[in-house]
Amino acid sequence: MSLDRAKIAKLTLAALLLTSAAPQAMAQGSTDEAGILEEIVVTGSRIARRDATAVGPITTMTAEDMIYAAPTSVGDLLQSLPSVGVSLNSNGTQGTSFGVSSINLRYLGSAEGSGNRTLVLVDGHRWVNAVGGRGFRDFVDLNTIPLGIIDRIEVLKDGASAIYGADAIAGVVNIHTKRKVEGIEANMRAGITERGDNENVSAYVNAGHGFDRGHVLLSASYTKSEPILTSDRKVTRRALAPLTVPPTSPRGLFVLPGLANNSYFGTPAAFANNAANAITLIPGTSSIGTGAAADSSFRVATLVADDYNTMTQGIYATGPAERAGLFGRLTYDLSDSVTGKVEALYNNRKSSQRFSPFPLDIRGSNGFSISRDQAFNPFGTANGVPAANALAFSGSTFRIQRVPVEVGNRDNIQEVDTYRLAGSLEGTFDLAGAWRWDAFASYSKNKASFDAVNQINLENVYRSLVSPAICAAAAGCVPLNIFGTITPQMADYIRYNAHDENGASQYDLAVNVSRELWELPAGPLGFAAGYEYRKEKAYDLPDAFAASLSTVLPLVSGARQSPTTAQSRDPTRGSYDLHEVYGEVNVPLLADLPGAYRLDVDAAVRYSDYSTVGGKATTKFGVSYRPVEDLLVRSTYSQGFRAPSILELYQGQRQTNFQGVDPCNGGGAGRTGCTGVPTAYNQNQFNGGLIAGITAGNQNLKPETADTYSAGLAVTPSGLPGLTLTADWFEIKVKDAIASQTATQILTACANTGVFCELVTRAASGEVTRLTQAVVNLSRIEVEGIDATARYEFTTDVGDFEVAVDVSYLEKYRTFVPQPDGSIAVDDRAGKGDQPRSTFPRWKGQASARYKVDSIDLGWKARYIGSSTDVAGNAINGGRTKSITYQDLQLGYTIPDSDTRVALGVDNVLDRQPPLSAANNPINFDMYTYDIRGRYFYATLSTKF
Repeated sequence: MSLDRAKIAKLTLAALLLTSAAPQAMAQGSTDEAGILEEIVVTGSRIARRDATAVGPITTMTAEDMIYAAPTSVGDLLQSLPSVGVSLNSNGTQGTSFGVSSINLRYLGSAEGSGNRTLVLVDGHRWVNAVGGRGFRDFVDLNTIPLGIIDRIEVLKDGASAIYGADAIAGVVNIHTKRKVEGIEANMRAGITERGDNENVSAYVNAGHGFDRGHVLLSASYTKSEPILTSDRKVTRRALAPLTVPPTSPRGLFVLPGLANNSYFGTPAAFANNAANAITLIPGTSSIGTGAAADSSFRVATLVADDYNTMTQGIYATGPAERAGLFGRLTYDLSDSVTGKVEALYNNRKSSQRFSPFPLDIRGSNGFSISRDQAFNPFGTANGVPAANALAFSGSTFRIQRVPVEVGNRDNIQEVDTYRLAGSLEGTFDLAGAWRWDAFASYSKNKASFDAVNQINLENVYRSLVSPAICAAAAGCVPLNIFGTITPQMADYIRYNAHDENGASQYDLAVNVSRELWELPAGPLGFAAGYEYRKEKAYDLPDAFAASLSTVLPLVSGARQSPTTAQSRDPTRGSYDLHEVYGEVNVPLLADLPGAYRLDVDAAVRYSDYSTVGGKATTKFGVSYRPVEDLLVRSTYSQGFRAPSILELYQGQRQTNFQGVDPCNGGGAGRTGCTGVPTAYNQNQFNGGLIAGITAGNQNLKPETADTYSAGLAVTPSGLPGLTLTADWFEIKVKDAIASQTATQILTACANTGVFCELVTRAASGEVTRLTQAVVNLSRIEVEGIDATARYEFTTDVGDFEVAVDVSYLEKYRTFVPQPDGSIAVDDRAGKGDQPRSTFPRWKGQASARYKVDSIDLGWKARYIGSSTDVAGNAINGGRTKSITYQDLQLGYTIPDSDTRVALGVDNVLDRQPPLSAANNPINFDMYTYDIRGRYFYATLSTKF
């Protein structure tokens, strides 16, 4: 690490920007007088201290912050922080969200296709990993933590693997639950968008009572949100690319060989002058008529411009969700020096996503021929192609594409149950001094069911089309009219609903001790040590029929053909356990000296021994220096560590389709790995241009390691009480990052050098029928940026004021990926948004202001997301995704002489719609970064009695 002039300039710039608009949460840098006198434990350390100043930058979200945010989930609170990158959210309908909500500090993990590099704790202890559609996850689902039990949230934006263990590379989120609730407290919320959708109702009730030496707390919570349809928002109503079914083809496209405006198949003389660009099906004949388009006509498809899977109407832009939770805790003082706790939690989540109907794609050697005698074949010839017009008919030169809208939109439906039982003992004892100790044990489990509704049974499609004899021999077979209207009986026969089950469990046992070893001239030397044992298990049981190999459909050599359109994958089971020990010291070096009001050094070391990857030690060092009481200068260095997850190690083979460019298009011009590929080959002829393949785990993975550097300052001027200013520079370098080569990288390496060709299987037509993508220790990642905050609380004769600003600047996010030729490909993602659901704006920020007078309070909040580049060559908005600022207002009233407060709020007051992004076509915006709701009204009621 080196703080060169450029970095110093950035740090200075961030400090100056503290007064610019851009969350209401602040990096913790001061405390009240009472807080200085008591000993507390701050996230990032296991040592109890006499003040709340942390060496690393911490953002604290208090109970008051949650009141003004009026969230419906923990994810709503955390994902708005400027330091949080692309994170899966509850209502996501694209990619791999499936109702899960995650946090992704510094863009380093817990989003699609990335491992978890942010550690989530509840009361200082780990939480069980998520599950959802298509398998388990390697990060925490924030939706499994009931909102009603939360007292405050601390976000440590610094490496902490030496303190808490693996995964804490980017930072730590520590959710503190409520301790001593007396009586009953309740909160209710209801909201709806200006457009009348996305209705939400949520409520929680906490009841607590202290008795003799104990206390009991019970909590119940519930929330339900309704969906938003893509057709109900201008930004999602139509895809940015021309993806509408041609008006002359109300029920699909028929791609025929040898037609003039279908250049991929050649331009023979026949139909070359079809100026109307239309063909008319003439039932019972072997010819195709020409002329003006009519309702019974079908336009010849141009595969570059047309897309047959285009139904954005009726699908979800934001999916529905429903959650219910129960929590209970019994605390009892077993003696004057020992306290015991028992906790139990149950949480249920239901969520769903809706997609357009699955497109059928029936074609040559990768599919089957439709019999000339099939009941609804209008041509009277095999394949539905008149022999006279089927020039050189073979392989995939024949193709029929049809969206079976009559089957219905595809729904993915999840139900997840979370169970947690925990017990702990804590206390003090005297052994050559006073010691604090605690012991903790927990068992947690997530269990999920996943239903993929309105999928297609491809074997039944085959039986219903290939010949009358085969259909007659199959029980219940109904001939399919793929050329016209599909009746309810036909739809029922080809429809298939798949059912998956998956789960994850965690056993956790930890023991910690701490004490002040001895008194130094500058203060007591603090010490903490501990041991932890953890066992993680996970399983994924896909639908047995969907995961089986087809027994009817013809297979291309090397291809895996699932009998349904539901994703085919192998079952997965895996587990690992680990033992860890750690030690930490806080050494006060100087105090109450001129130019050295206080100087402290912190150090920690942790050794982790995994059953999968062996042992690894990590260390952390920090220095905090106060030349005067009002100024804190701090710096840290930490080593990070992340062991491969069960998903990354043991994931069974999973059938999928990749986006990418095949360099063997047109035969590959003599490239090594393109030998035998026909010159007429173009990937857009096959599978909608997507590349068929599989993903899988890798049991030979090594752990990731990281080096994290930070330096910053905090100013709390005594002459201006209530003001706190902070600025912190950070740099994180991740080595042996676990990732996958993209399909384009694999195909390019094979084509140019022959490397990776064993991962690619092609048909005689040139089509890639199987590309194998496995996770490997592939790359290096470097992230650098600056965070700056300001918070000012003051009281006047006209009321109490609080103003806060939080700004985050991303200087770089570079990935370094070795190439087969020995070179290193470097990609800097900072400022880019040219990949689906992956926006990396350089600037993000929040600002808030609150005002209280008597029984009235008013809150304002603004959230800023900077611009980013869009897909290269895209003409929309000049190839950039525009910046956006969301503004929220809330007006509250507390009934005098009571603890009852009512509030009315408006989120996104100016009704800002998300910026258009060609990279996110056809949904048109990054749903993990921007808000699609528009102007949103809500009311809340909270009370205590």
